[in-house]
Amino acid sequence: MTLARRLQAPVVLPADPQFSVIRDGAVDVTAEGRISYCGPLAGAPAAPPGTLVERLTGILMPGLVNTHAHSAMTPLRGAGGDRPLIPWLHEVIWPAEARMRPQDAHAGMLLGSLEMLQHGITTSAEMYMHGESVVEATLAVGNRILMAPAYFDRPGEGWREALAAVERWIDSDGLRFGPGDRIELCYGPHSAYSLPLDALVATAESAASRGALVHIHVAETEAEDQSLRAAYGSVPQLLADAGLMDGRLLAAHAVHLSGHDIRLFADYGVGVAHCPGSNAKLASGTAQLAALRAASVPVGLGTDGPASNDDLDLWEEMRLAMMFARTSARNPLALTGRDALLMATRLGSIALGRHDIGRLEAGAWADVVHVGVDGPYFAAGTDVADEHLLSNLVWGAGSRGVQDVWVAGEKVVARKQSLRVDPAEAQRAVGRAVTHMLPGEPASKT
Repeated sequence: MTLARRLQAPVVLPADPQFSVIRDGAVDVTAEGRISYCGPLAGAPAAPPGTLVERLTGILMPGLVNTHAHSAMTPLRGAGGDRPLIPWLHEVIWPAEARMRPQDAHAGMLLGSLEMLQHGITTSAEMYMHGESVVEATLAVGNRILMAPAYFDRPGEGWREALAAVERWIDSDGLRFGPGDRIELCYGPHSAYSLPLDALVATAESAASRGALVHIHVAETEAEDQSLRAAYGSVPQLLADAGLMDGRLLAAHAVHLSGHDIRLFADYGVGVAHCPGSNAKLASGTAQLAALRAASVPVGLGTDGPASNDDLDLWEEMRLAMMFARTSARNPLALTGRDALLMATRLGSIALGRHDIGRLEAGAWADVVHVGVDGPYFAAGTDVADEHLLSNLVWGAGSRGVQDVWVAGEKVVARKQSLRVDPAEAQRAVGRAVTHMLPGEPASKT
């Protein structure tokens, strides 16, 4: 439980469909951590007695929504260097993850959560192993996640047991739990190429019966699913045939799609996590963002894991998405700053099937970010035209401007520092995890 509060700022960005700019605005937060009002201060209702009023400089906006991440992989940041996706997974990442212990995943998620909050990311859609440890770390730091325990069909990793474990967890703890519903449980079948058809069908049936999101890698590289295309036409067609599109489905990456695939996504309301940084680093290709947007497919932005990006900064993904879209179309208006901000907030939440995050509006959780304007990227302050302000925010300030963060009305970052966890100890714990997971790497002599 938090205190009822009113946040005031010269600029408030509610992330409505037009990404409006409210001058001299206010955001009212209930004691339960939800927003009761967002709009001009002059039109705000009288604050109830005892309401804490915080007058801030700069900009208030929704917490960013990271639609695809493996944030507990912070111990593997940089591992494998410059390799394509499949060799990188088989030769480096999966062998290291086979050595991962629950305490390593906890340490990795602790540090990843700290990094995301300091960059203004309040929600992330996580696909990873050791789900209980990942959730424990999240609750300790105070961010919000959609947790999809990953499963494959590999020796010693039977998908049936993993699927049953997800079912037991949801049936025991509920689909959402924790203070401010910080945790949502999902299904994480890794990909169509790593699981048989009956696993996809069983996942679709189980998730639909519980109203749960299914989070899966889709058509990330051109080579990974050639046999599936030959057998089913495309990976999206296979997912549709398996029944996965009949429920809530999040397609991560979705780089190599045909026009038919995009129409399937649009017809079924499939959400897409666009990960331009990871896709570029691994040379996987560039998603057809313009075609997806033209078809009204809900597209959010994702960082992917810190071992394939290698940061957890959604502001960087905004810039990359804009640059790739503009270069592809040879048009500077192909993706504007408003468009990118919407993808990182409201549209990201829609891609996840959520309507209570990624926006500042009555009824939504009070996941709020305060961006300061004292740096060189806001040399003219906030008293500039709206487009000028948004350009400075997205292209100039980015994560450097994030000062304070609230999740479900609770302040978890103040002046760039976590109010819950010691970052130095979190980093030391990740160092211990690296030593265990990557024993073949020589120790640094510096």
